[in-house]
Amino acid sequence: MACVLTNPLEVVKTRLQLQGELRAPGTYPRPYRGVLRAAGAVCRADGLRGLQKGLAAGLLYQGLMNGVRFYCYSCALAAGWTGWPGGTVVAGAVAGAVGAFVGSPAYLVKTHLQAQTLAAVAVGHQHNHESISGAFESIYRQHGVAGLWRGVTGAVPRVAVGSAAQLATFASAKDWVCEHQWFGEGSWAAVLAGGMVSGVAVAVTMTPFDVVSTRLYNQPVDADGAGKLYRGFWDCFVQISSKEGLLGLYKGIGAVYLRLGPHTVLSLFFWDELRKMVQQQPPPGP
Repeated sequence: MACVLTNPLEVVKTRLQLQGELRAPGTYPRPYRGVLRAAGAVCRADGLRGLQKGLAAGLLYQGLMNGVRFYCYSCALAAGWTGWPGGTVVAGAVAGAVGAFVGSPAYLVKTHLQAQTLAAVAVGHQHNHESISGAFESIYRQHGVAGLWRGVTGAVPRVAVGSAAQLATFASAKDWVCEHQWFGEGSWAAVLAGGMVSGVAVAVTMTPFDVVSTRLYNQPVDADGAGKLYRGFWDCFVQISSKEGLLGLYKGIGAVYLRLGPHTVLSLFFWDELRKMVQQQPPPGP
């Protein structure tokens, strides 16, 4: 549900992050200006359905990534590792990295599909896939299994940083409001407050990694599957900051926060409720 509601912001974010790729500010046309006007531009070019481009791939990615991420983090909680100094951050980062690796092929296809549009308002490389299945088939046929994990070097640090910030700040903020008796222990309001704080932290820390990840996933590749624009994560980071300025690393941050705010709140709320339900189940009999 969280993915369905926030996918239009994901489309807008992808377009904003690809706009003006490796070009200095003020030297390129800007069909997408701000979140609302960018959403309008998407609707004019692709219709209302354009705001749900890549939804199937996005659902697949969220299912794979969050399923693995929350499972790994729950294991760390059960093992007591999060009680160690810095344990929450490390557990969140490791869980996010594993989830990002597993879900990377789906994110690759999602990025390709969400970037596709009419030539007049196109930004970034256009891969011209017909469908999610066609995208997977085309990438696999041209570059094999390794091609499906192209761009994973940007995805792993992106989700590791975002996951560490999300899970650490969520737990800390939720505990803080409960300790100060603003909300009751285990109440939905405490979860909401923790999720809102977490969304801000994730947007600020993750957006530069998100921009790099989007660029690595969407760049054109040669016959051997090597990127034509960037050699890897660090090269992409340096090129963006040197050619587009440091603010280039924060392209689309408005859409990132608006997407992550409700997405973080909903995801963490459902995860927290499911975790409590599992903990309340009686142990199996002999």
